[in-house]
Amino acid sequence: MEDETLTGNLLVFTGIFIILFGFLIIIIGTAIGMRENSESRIRGGGVIMLGPIPIIFGSDGESAKTAIILAIILMVLSLLIFRGIIF
Repeated sequence: MEDETLTGNLLVFTGIFIILFGFLIIIIGTAIGMRENSESRIRGGGVIMLGPIPIIFGSDGESAKTAIILAIILMVLSLLIFRGIIF
């Protein structure tokens, strides 16, 4: 029972750490983008995973392609993990 509680707490803290690290990366990227040439166009894209189903968005084609590749990798990993093949 204690191992399950410890594992649960570890997962929660890991999730919080990853979210805070993501915010830090966004803040650093914004600061660098503002400091450099103000006329440059900022591009970006992302993936929202709802279970194994991805929602992909991007400001241009290249960002969306990168997000698609990331989504495919995340879908395969989630299927492998939840089927019990990994871990």
